[in-house]
Amino acid sequence: MIEIKKYGEPILKKKTKSIGEVDDEIRKLISFMMAATHEAGGVGLAANQIGLDLNMAVVDAGNGLKVLINPKIVKMEGEQIDEEGCLSFPGVYFKIKRPRYIEVEALDKFGNLQKIKAWDLEARAICHEVDHLNGKLILDRIGFLQRLKWKLKI
Repeated sequence: MIEIKKYGEPILKKKTKSIGEVDDEIRKLISFMMAATHEAGGVGLAANQIGLDLNMAVVDAGNGLKVLINPKIVKMEGEQIDEEGCLSFPGVYFKIKRPRYIEVEALDKFGNLQKIKAWDLEARAICHEVDHLNGKLILDRIGFLQRLKWKLKI
């Protein structure tokens, strides 16, 4: 079983490095990350969550696998507030505000530019993984008092 980095690991707070060439090694990593996501019962996983400084994530929120290499969210609309968890914070959930609809541009597993349109849970999951790639955690999305209360618990 792959070790998913937990809260407190420095790599989770670091902005990841852009990927230049999408090669066979990257494609193997994509398969590995998707298997790790399913094994852990998650809907997405960012490369830095498994200790790799790469700007890459995978998401499967029920609409099929989305591979996100060097993703950029280019459009956000609407609002949704719902409970959100994270494989790096096992058993912890916070109500997080996210856009209801997004458009994201990213390279696919062959290095081709793709534009993904996502709604609801899939939009939430993609935003969550893009946050990871930018060194942002769900704790950074909650209020100061809620964050302080949670940190005092641990």
